[in-house]
Amino acid sequence: MAQDLTGMILFVLRLVALGATIFALIHAIRQRPDAFTAVDKLTKPIWIAILAAALLFLLLSLAVTSLLALIAIIATGIYLADVRPKVDEIQRGPRW
Repeated sequence: MAQDLTGMILFVLRLVALGATIFALIHAIRQRPDAFTAVDKLTKPIWIAILAAALLFLLLSLAVTSLLALIAIIATGIYLADVRPKVDEIQRGPRW
Protein backbone atom coordinates (compact mmCIF):
# COMPACT_ATOMS: atom_id res chain seq x y z
CA MET A 1 0.00 0.00 0.00
CA ALA A 2 2.75 2.45 0.91
CA GLN A 3 4.58 1.67 -2.31
CA ASP A 4 1.45 2.52 -4.32
CA LEU A 5 1.13 5.83 -2.49
CA THR A 6 4.80 6.67 -3.12
CA GLY A 7 4.41 5.82 -6.80
CA MET A 8 1.32 8.03 -7.04
CA ILE A 9 3.10 10.95 -5.36
CA LEU A 10 6.10 10.63 -7.71
CA PHE A 11 3.76 10.49 -10.70
CA VAL A 12 1.98 13.66 -9.60
CA LEU A 13 5.33 15.41 -9.01
CA ARG A 14 6.48 14.39 -12.47
CA LEU A 15 3.29 15.81 -14.01
CA VAL A 16 3.74 19.07 -12.09
CA ALA A 17 7.36 19.30 -13.25
CA LEU A 18 6.32 18.64 -16.85
CA GLY A 19 3.58 21.27 -16.65
CA ALA A 20 5.91 23.87 -15.16
CA THR A 21 8.57 23.20 -17.78
CA ILE A 22 6.07 23.40 -20.65
CA PHE A 23 4.71 26.65 -19.21
CA ALA A 24 8.23 28.11 -18.87
CA LEU A 25 9.18 27.08 -22.41
CA ILE A 26 6.03 28.62 -23.90
CA HIS A 27 6.61 31.78 -21.87
CA ALA A 28 10.21 32.07 -23.10
CA ILE A 29 9.16 31.55 -26.72
CA ARG A 30 6.53 34.31 -26.52
CA GLN A 31 8.84 36.99 -25.10
CA ARG A 32 10.79 39.63 -27.02
CA PRO A 33 14.49 38.75 -27.44
CA ASP A 34 15.67 42.15 -26.18
CA ALA A 35 13.82 41.73 -22.87
CA PHE A 36 16.26 39.03 -21.76
CA THR A 37 19.36 41.11 -22.41
CA ALA A 38 17.71 44.21 -20.92
CA VAL A 39 17.51 42.48 -17.54
CA ASP A 40 21.07 41.05 -17.81
CA LYS A 41 19.98 37.44 -18.26
CA LEU A 42 21.03 34.84 -20.81
CA THR A 43 19.67 35.41 -24.31
CA LYS A 44 16.29 34.14 -25.46
CA PRO A 45 17.73 31.34 -27.67
CA ILE A 46 19.85 30.06 -24.78
CA TRP A 47 16.87 29.97 -22.40
CA ILE A 48 14.75 28.24 -25.03
CA ALA A 49 17.49 25.63 -25.50
CA ILE A 50 17.84 25.13 -21.73
CA LEU A 51 14.10 24.73 -21.23
CA ALA A 52 13.72 22.46 -24.28
CA ALA A 53 16.52 20.26 -22.93
CA ALA A 54 14.81 20.29 -19.52
CA LEU A 55 11.57 19.15 -21.14
CA LEU A 56 13.42 16.40 -23.00
CA PHE A 57 15.14 15.28 -19.78
CA LEU A 58 11.79 15.07 -17.99
CA LEU A 59 10.20 13.13 -20.82
CA LEU A 60 13.10 10.68 -20.93
CA SER A 61 13.45 10.19 -17.19
CA LEU A 62 11.61 7.31 -15.63
CA ALA A 63 11.48 8.82 -12.15
CA VAL A 64 11.46 12.34 -10.75
CA THR A 65 14.45 11.41 -8.62
CA SER A 66 16.77 10.77 -11.58
CA LEU A 67 19.69 13.16 -11.98
CA LEU A 68 18.48 14.46 -15.35
CA ALA A 69 15.03 15.15 -13.93
CA LEU A 70 16.53 17.06 -11.00
CA ILE A 71 18.65 19.15 -13.37
CA ALA A 72 15.54 19.87 -15.45
CA ILE A 73 13.52 20.87 -12.39
CA ILE A 74 16.29 23.19 -11.17
CA ALA A 75 16.62 24.86 -14.59
CA THR A 76 12.86 25.37 -14.78
CA GLY A 77 12.78 26.74 -11.25
CA ILE A 78 15.53 29.24 -12.01
CA TYR A 79 13.66 30.46 -15.07
CA LEU A 80 10.32 30.75 -13.26
CA ALA A 81 11.70 32.33 -10.09
CA ASP A 82 14.39 34.62 -11.49
CA VAL A 83 14.12 35.24 -15.22
CA ARG A 84 10.37 35.27 -15.84
CA PRO A 85 9.45 37.96 -13.28
CA LYS A 86 12.17 40.31 -14.53
CA VAL A 87 11.32 39.77 -18.20
CA ASP A 88 7.64 40.36 -17.48
CA GLU A 89 8.43 43.49 -15.48
CA ILE A 90 10.63 45.05 -18.15
CA GLN A 91 7.98 44.46 -20.82
CA ARG A 92 5.15 45.76 -18.65
CA GLY A 93 6.93 48.91 -17.64
CA PRO A 94 7.07 50.55 -14.21
CA ARG A 95 4.11 50.17 -11.89
CA TRP A 96 2.66 53.28 -10.33
